[in-house]
Amino acid sequence: MVGIVLASHGKFAEGIMQSGSMVFGDQENVAAVTLMPSEGPDDFRKKLEDAVASFDDQTEVLFLVDLWGGTPFNQSSAFADGHDSWAIVTGLNLPMLIQAYTARFDAAKTAHDVATECFIEGRKGVRVKPESLVPQPKKKAAAASADAAVMTGNGEPMDIVHARIDSRLLHGQVAMYWSKAVDCNRIIVVSDAVAHDDLRKSLITQAAPPGIKANVTTIAQMAKVYKDPRFGGVKAFLIFENPEDALALVEAGVPLKHINVGSLAHSAGKTMVSQAIAVSEEDVNAFIALRDDGITFDTKKVPTDNSEDLFKLIEENHMMP
Repeated sequence: MVGIVLASHGKFAEGIMQSGSMVFGDQENVAAVTLMPSEGPDDFRKKLEDAVASFDDQTEVLFLVDLWGGTPFNQSSAFADGHDSWAIVTGLNLPMLIQAYTARFDAAKTAHDVATECFIEGRKGVRVKPESLVPQPKKKAAAASADAAVMTGNGEPMDIVHARIDSRLLHGQVAMYWSKAVDCNRIIVVSDAVAHDDLRKSLITQAAPPGIKANVTTIAQMAKVYKDPRFGGVKAFLIFENPEDALALVEAGVPLKHINVGSLAHSAGKTMVSQAIAVSEEDVNAFIALRDDGITFDTKKVPTDNSEDLFKLIEENHMMP
């Protein structure tokens, strides 16, 4: 029997698992894995590993995930890499889950078979009343011409509409909220480390929201692309894994006016200065250098959050040199 992992931000996975039990009865070889606010990608990955290890058979595993591009999806995708018989479907809803329970009773069906049926049923489960509210599909020609305009350029340098430091890089908050709020047409992760990691690059390009392309580039290449007039039509949303990379890009000649600090994961040698931000001495020094260059900061996770003073947080936690 195909094992099923329900993965979500918050307790959604636990809730829909309970709903599925009310409709279909309790199920074996099903696990709910939740990403809580205080947890990071590594914590979630460990939960995924424990969930799959609890199944009677780990050969056929299906991940039903809440959101494409979020940490649950990214970590599930990384975990599934190399397991060719596993499958992932995002957009988890109750019709999808019920179909998964139904389909896997056929012992001959693989995780891929169940995933296909879930995808079909999950889409059918999204309805609207009155039916006149159903949006009409956009013409592909318009999208193609818009993309052509981006690549043709306008003879000006690239327009950097937003810059963010986030150790999670491109995830749900960025794909679903920030990209719309800043009206970008391209998301660019600027990181030498990620640019040389094929798996992470692949996950980032896959996580791009509809209508927006995502790229990963080195700091040096980003400095060149910024000045290339062919990319003048690009409204770029830059994402950095840490403040050191942002500083390196500024020192390479790319001007930044403001940086949103979303999340910096805790690791050895770092101090938590807020619920979402952990910094090292190197991070603090980079932030100071960026500030001295005239760059301002906010500490919002999502656009509607209130911002705290970054340097006040650092000072209160005795991290200022």
